[in-house]
Amino acid sequence: MFSERTPSGELTNRLARALAARARPFLDLTRTNPTCVELGLDRSQELALLADARGASYEPDPKGLLRAREAVAGYYAGHGVTADPSRVLLSASTSEAYSWLFKLLASPGEAVLVPAPSYPLLDALAGLEGVVLRRYPLDEADGWRLHAGSVAAAAEEAARAGHRVAAAVCVNPNNPTGSSVSLEEWGRLTALAAERGFALVSDEVFLDYRFAPAASDVRVGASEPGGALVFSLGGLSKTSALPQLKLGWVLAGGPEPLLSEALHRLEWIADAFLSVSTPVQLALQGLLARAPRAAAAVTDRVLRNEALLREAFRPSGAVSVLPVPAGWAAVLRVPALVPEEELVLSLLSEEDLLVHPGYFFEFPHEAFLVLSLLPETGELAEGVARLARRLLEGAP
Repeated sequence: MFSERTPSGELTNRLARALAARARPFLDLTRTNPTCVELGLDRSQELALLADARGASYEPDPKGLLRAREAVAGYYAGHGVTADPSRVLLSASTSEAYSWLFKLLASPGEAVLVPAPSYPLLDALAGLEGVVLRRYPLDEADGWRLHAGSVAAAAEEAARAGHRVAAAVCVNPNNPTGSSVSLEEWGRLTALAAERGFALVSDEVFLDYRFAPAASDVRVGASEPGGALVFSLGGLSKTSALPQLKLGWVLAGGPEPLLSEALHRLEWIADAFLSVSTPVQLALQGLLARAPRAAAAVTDRVLRNEALLREAFRPSGAVSVLPVPAGWAAVLRVPALVPEEELVLSLLSEEDLLVHPGYFFEFPHEAFLVLSLLPETGELAEGVARLARRLLEGAP
């Protein structure tokens, strides 16, 4: 009766079953919802922007209201990037933008290349569109950076398996490693995509959370020259730390006439949904004007919590904290004495502490743990103390 694209109600994941069965409270260091952590921000001004009286009328534009798309162009201008509003489309979220792009680019059974490690939501989004995911590894020795050669190898593997490659996704900066794509590798990647006839989807939701930006790294893929069709993704969820307002965007770039055809088809898809509310579009210019304040508060929290984490786990010890060049997450490399799943389950049952196992993010080997740097610093300190007690037990 049901589509194979949706999962059954049965909890097949051991960690999910353990969480469902718990009655005792636990400390959750996986929370990445900025509205559930106290950041010291008064959001009343942002919410008041939603009361614009013009929101009482409905005159939809499939691409999004022009004034809202101009606000996105202004946001990019603040990053030193020129973005024509005609190349911007608004969506209700980055997830929805992914679904539109998979509809645009891939027929059922075709392949999309995605990085590993990266966040697991891509599996669900691809599955809902009937798209096959093929992973390409990020280079661990090079700080989890993207190398175009790995993408080429994954494309070859997909072709051997009989799948046309429709697109390659890069997450820039990556989640959870925080690594960025270099301009040199981006040039190679766009040349590969142009040669093989696939598009690039550049997820840039953490653009505002690069803590040591390098001039040699790509900021906005769709603004870079090259022969490939490129779609850059962003949204209020991270930029303004306002996920509940449900607005994301796509900036398209690439050669003509391919770009115009893509925008025409993408607008047609968006017209079938018209999912972005008028009030949030009207408020967007003001929301983005206030976004740096929210980004500063989040950045301060993340960097303070990273320092606390590094104080607990010294560089020469058995547990190492990977660099956090961008994003909201920290990755710990831990001794592979037991499988990650067993370690995370024991932390939950014995320390009342929840962290992510590395395999959730497709790390290539064990053992890694991933935790959020958003929780209040006192809460994180308590969680890190519990984690250190367990991980450093018996360590020299």
